[in-house]
Amino acid sequence: MKELVQYIARLLVDNPDEVNVTEIEGERSIIIELRVAPDDMGKVIGKQGKIAKSIRTLTKAAAAKEGKRVVVEILR
Repeated sequence: MKELVQYIARLLVDNPDEVNVTEIEGERSIIIELRVAPDDMGKVIGKQGKIAKSIRTLTKAAAAKEGKRVVVEILR
């Protein structure tokens, strides 16, 4: 999951070196924290949150194969 989010975020932003993804795994759930440069926040979130929603949908589909629940948090 971490690699998927990191790959997508690096393609979207202007500063790919500042993309930081942390994965916190529990028994049945995974929390993925995505941090990007302040200037790139809009590019990761997208208009009306459409890109963020797409990232969350992709990770949920990948997590469903593993029988887990995933939450993607975009942090400053």
